[in-house]
Amino acid sequence: MTRPTGTWNSAYDDDTAPWVIGAPQPAIVELERAGRITGRVLDPGCGAGEHTILLTRLGYDVRGIDMSTSAVAHARANAAAQGVPHAMFEVADVLALGDRPDFAGAPPGSTPAFDTIVDSALFHVFRAEDEARAAYVRSLHAICKPGGTVHVLALSDAEPGFGPRISDALIRDSFLDGWTVEDLVPTRYRGRITDAVAHEAAHLRVSESGQVEAAAWLARIRRH
Repeated sequence: MTRPTGTWNSAYDDDTAPWVIGAPQPAIVELERAGRITGRVLDPGCGAGEHTILLTRLGYDVRGIDMSTSAVAHARANAAAQGVPHAMFEVADVLALGDRPDFAGAPPGSTPAFDTIVDSALFHVFRAEDEARAAYVRSLHAICKPGGTVHVLALSDAEPGFGPRISDALIRDSFLDGWTVEDLVPTRYRGRITDAVAHEAAHLRVSESGQVEAAAWLARIRRH
């Protein structure tokens, strides 16, 4: 089962989230520099808000959403501290975005709102949950404009590591109907060592700042 909201809240309340690194993921920064992020943008599972903050600062129309109230509170405070108080965050259920007329139109899927969706370390959470994963992909299809792009940065099972690691095949198999996987390449995901992942990450080289580089996938997926 997907972890309950309280579990995600505690990761922020107790400062144990290994994905909170105080900066955007380098792979996402490179996507933006390469011109792969366009139009109106959604940052689902925004966490600490680093990608929404980055894109807001660069002038994008971007919305960060997360199911965790603590994550959204953290992201808002983070944005204010970085001098980007107008960055937009809200609590939302990523499995039911099609139910929102402002995101998907009415009837659902009739007027999708987003040109680009940037999923950094959310998709892999549904690794072992076929129904939730399918619901998430349906949500994305309902809110992504035809011809729009979903970028997925997910931990990879190609190497031992921490967190819910997945195969490239799982990404491809999840985005079949209504999608084309245009690119799927290995990359790295930057995290930090906390008690929550210390055992799993014991083999990884830790930088002086306490951060690690883990194997990941970066996929570019086009919505039909």
